Amino acid sequence: MTANLVPLMIIAMVDDLGVSQTVAGAVLTGSLLACALVCLATTRWAAGQFRRRLGRAGLVVMAAGFAAAAVVPSAPIACIATVVGGLGAGGAVAVGGAAMAAFTNPNRVSGLSGLVNRVAVTGVLALIPILGTRMTNAFGIVAVLALATALTMTWLPTAPDLGADTTRTRAELPEGVTRRRVTVAGASLLVLFAVWAIGEDSLWAVSGIMGFEHAGLTEQQMGLALSASTAGGIGIALILTALGSRLGRTVPVAVLLALGAALKLGACLTTEPTTYLVLIITWNTVYAAAFIYVVAIAAALDSSGRWSAPLLGTYLVGSAFAPLFGTLVTEAVGYPSFGVIVAGISLVLLLPITAIASLSARTEATSLAVGQDPTVRYTTSVIV
Repeated sequence: MTANLVPLMIIAMVDDLGVSQTVAGAVLTGSLLACALVCLATTRWAAGQFRRRLGRAGLVVMAAGFAAAAVVPSAPIACIATVVGGLGAGGAVAVGGAAMAAFTNPNRVSGLSGLVNRVAVTGVLALIPILGTRMTNAFGIVAVLALATALTMTWLPTAPDLGADTTRTRAELPEGVTRRRVTVAGASLLVLFAVWAIGEDSLWAVSGIMGFEHAGLTEQQMGLALSASTAGGIGIALILTALGSRLGRTVPVAVLLALGAALKLGACLTTEPTTYLVLIITWNTVYAAAFIYVVAIAAALDSSGRWSAPLLGTYLVGSAFAPLFGTLVTEAVGYPSFGVIVAGISLVLLLPITAIASLSARTEATSLAVGQDPTVRYTTSVIV
């Protein structure tokens, strides 16, 4: 939520606190990095028996931080409180990611998560300008949402207790696959996802200025592109939630990464406004689908949430550096060459992510075939 509200939060901080755009941007970057680092640091707890406590504590700290930022008129206190809110959010993000791995259909759960995210973000983005882009609204709404969500922690599935049952843990692995291989695959996916975040979000960061300077878009057309991109994310999340595991994960994620590379390159090469508009909207829709599939891959690798818990944290680490990467590269080599670079990132990541997707499908199938304890995997209907 915070990452999506950054443009509005910057406006609120500048208008209400009197800080510069640079300071506001730095504070929000610090909040996002704090979220990412705490997410990575609390992965073990999120995947273990302290899941609900961590989630509740993280959301309460998040609510307190953003509430203080919303109501305290002092710039230093509000800035510190914003970073504190990010610290709390990190624990909540880890818990949410870990809990998704407990369900029997990671594709559907990931799609449902993406759907709820897009709908909530769209609603809040529409509501804040109506109420007024002030600290009380931009930060207060997030605080209320965090506090309300803290009350739902008892709904989360508990983490499986596999520590003492090493026989069952080995039995859940496919033949010829070692626990070490799964660990390497999971750790590699985290790194690859961070790199992918830099490529995707760097294009998003410069898409506005590139649209104006390179493709000749008007301000109204760029607003249409952003709105339609959000709608595309909602649409693809609905489709993937309905499809569930019917398409698998290996082939779809490979196709989406390749298609995303082509769309990014095309957007950076075109100088025609309508073509740019279509390419940016289509790319954002493909991006949303690929994101959902990668989350599902991480969730399917380990039912405890060992890899899905830190996934968003690693993404946020890459995302935090994306604006700097995008502006530096475009200024140095221009938009067409930038397109070649970001498209190349997707193509380089295609093979390893596809291989990990194939492994996740095998581990999930074996896990279900051996008849896991019902506390390990829940049916998707539990959260629907």
